[in-house]
Amino acid sequence: MSSLFKRDIKDHWYVKYNNNGNPHVQQGFVLPPNRFEEFDPFLIMAEDWYKHGAFPDHPHRGFQTITYVIDGRLEHIDNHGGNSILEAGDVQYMNAGSGARHAEEPVDDDIAHTLQLWLNLPSSLKNTKTTYQNVYVEDAPVVQVEGGKVKVYSGEVAGVKGPMNSLVPITMAEISLEKGATCDHILPENQNAFVYVLSGELELGESKTTLKKTGAATLTFNENGANDSEFKIQANSRSKILVLSGVPLREEIVAYGPFVMNSMEEVQQAYRDFHSGKFGPPAEKENLSNGE
Repeated sequence: MSSLFKRDIKDHWYVKYNNNGNPHVQQGFVLPPNRFEEFDPFLIMAEDWYKHGAFPDHPHRGFQTITYVIDGRLEHIDNHGGNSILEAGDVQYMNAGSGARHAEEPVDDDIAHTLQLWLNLPSSLKNTKTTYQNVYVEDAPVVQVEGGKVKVYSGEVAGVKGPMNSLVPITMAEISLEKGATCDHILPENQNAFVYVLSGELELGESKTTLKKTGAATLTFNENGANDSEFKIQANSRSKILVLSGVPLREEIVAYGPFVMNSMEEVQQAYRDFHSGKFGPPAEKENLSNGE
């Protein structure tokens, strides 16, 4: 293991939150907008608390989303007949591709607390078919490590493969550690990676940078490498952290509203297609029986 590329913290920050009132109660950006080149292939990650009415029927094109439920119950409705409820620890993967139209609403009077990550698509996949995949917490394999556990949602991590079928291969793991426990997390060295601390306090990377709850960081990586890398994690208290990684796409990014394309003309075309009805009917419960 000594020959592995040793990961360190490249940049780190704490999420700043806006209190918006109802229905979108509070929001902060784990991955702030307009740092696309630095986060590539990831675009943004938002942390949201919201009530019913915050995210009704809306469109997307040109990227993927990964929604991780921290607390509350989240109901998904799409205009292809999909309807499901996600709870704490569940994840939904969506490939918006050529055009998704969906709604994400808390159940009843719940306040949903979620993380939503926008994951870019290469130009060759921006017109792919829209798909959804629920990864329920019980379906994500768990690997026991000394003093903790690693839950794998996507990619090959800790000797197991996560169930998420992302069009752009990524790793996504949730690592829980007892106070004083350590974990040597193995990632492909050519994948750009970031972390988000869900609870506790940890020392991260070769520099043992301390990061607490609501702390986020990007990691060093070797973009031209072909081997694995090692990222050291030590818990100063009982802690939980998300670690995600993916290979950069290095393509032009034009993000405007709910669309992420390679040019402004493509964004304008997305708006024309949506307004002309090419995305299909609204994602509303009364349309579910149509299965459109």
